[in-house]
Amino acid sequence: MPSFDDNPFAEPSVDNPFADPSVQQVTSNANIAQRGLDNYNPFANQEARPGQPGATQQSQPAIMRAVSPTPPPNYTRSPQQPPTQTATNYSTADFQRRQEELEALARMKEQLQQSQGTANTARNNNWPPLPAVCPMQPCFHHDIDVDIPPPFQRVVRHMYYLWLFHALVMMLNIVGGLALLIQFKDFKTFGLAILYFVLFTPVSFVCWYRPLYKAFRTNSSINFMMYFFIFFFQFVVTVIQAIGVPGSGTCGVLMAISSFDGTGSGIVCGVFILLIAVGFVLAAVADILLISKVHRIYRSTGASFAKAKQEISSELASNQHVREAATNAAAAAVNSQINSSRY
Repeated sequence: MPSFDDNPFAEPSVDNPFADPSVQQVTSNANIAQRGLDNYNPFANQEARPGQPGATQQSQPAIMRAVSPTPPPNYTRSPQQPPTQTATNYSTADFQRRQEELEALARMKEQLQQSQGTANTARNNNWPPLPAVCPMQPCFHHDIDVDIPPPFQRVVRHMYYLWLFHALVMMLNIVGGLALLIQFKDFKTFGLAILYFVLFTPVSFVCWYRPLYKAFRTNSSINFMMYFFIFFFQFVVTVIQAIGVPGSGTCGVLMAISSFDGTGSGIVCGVFILLIAVGFVLAAVADILLISKVHRIYRSTGASFAKAKQEISSELASNQHVREAATNAAAAAVNSQINSSRY
């Protein structure tokens, strides 16, 4: 039963619910979050550092995080912004202009090469070295230092000197024939000596020296085979000329022996004819030495008779006249078969 001494108007002794420590902590946290939200500047591009007022933990709302701006898509760009297609069009136009310039340079280069080729064609025909007043013009281009590879220039130059030596001996043969004409009235030797010089000198240059020259210049097995085949006959003819059978038109060893008749003029004529015979012998020896050397070089380059046959086949197949002849022959054979089948 209550006591009468108690004051009925006094505050009850019930505990204050807001005085609870847990409730005060929650209230304090809410106030701090509210102050952080009030102090947040969305236009400032910086984050709150730890330990400073207004710093928040991972529980901070996502709206308070700084987000990097991203470019708007193409369909949201303003009309003032230049489109990407303009740069592409400019690059294409520049590329076309550059291509036109390159084509113009290529045409100029081609014209220059054609003009140089025409000039070189006129300049390259430098053999035989004829004077300008001569009505005949040079027929061949001959430049060993330019056309022949350095490893083969020496052998080609030696072959050219050998051809000159052959021409010199044939010229001396004419002089020996003239001496026989004066001493023994031998018209046959003198006439044949002139014919041999006029005929064999240019033919030897065209038939065996030029094939060798072109063989080393282009590494052609066909020209090598032509050289070997013709130069072998050149060697045989030189041996016959060195022997000097009477009436053959050459001043060889036998003609020199027959010239010694015991007289002073006969001895002089015989000695001179003997020197010419020695020249033919030296030419024959040089022929056999150089053909052996060229054959060794030919074998070392990997060339063979099979390669020559292959080159001949390819050249025949690429020749327009040969193709036309083969086509005409095939057409004639087909027509003859058709006509025979009708009857």
